[in-house]
Amino acid sequence: MLRIGGALKAPERVKYVQPVYPPDARDAGVTGVVIIEAIVDETGRVAQTKVLRSVPGLDQAAVDAVLQWEYTPTLLNGAPVPVLMTVTVNFTMQ
Repeated sequence: MLRIGGALKAPERVKYVQPVYPPDARDAGVTGVVIIEAIVDETGRVAQTKVLRSVPGLDQAAVDAVLQWEYTPTLLNGAPVPVLMTVTVNFTMQ
């Protein structure tokens, strides 16, 4: 698995789905940044996720959103390849 960085540029996100703020977390005033490691497959879809930095009550909402994101395929020598990258999902009170 190739990790984004150095000469391997991050793919461009072409579809963004806003995370749904869990009502219990919103009512409790929970905010923060969930950091997720994501595998983006050769088609640009998020295939797997792993929470690296948790915010209790917000992790699942972050994962659910990221799994719907889509990216341009990452090319290596002209061929699409799966990549490992880190994404952040920020939950703030509006």
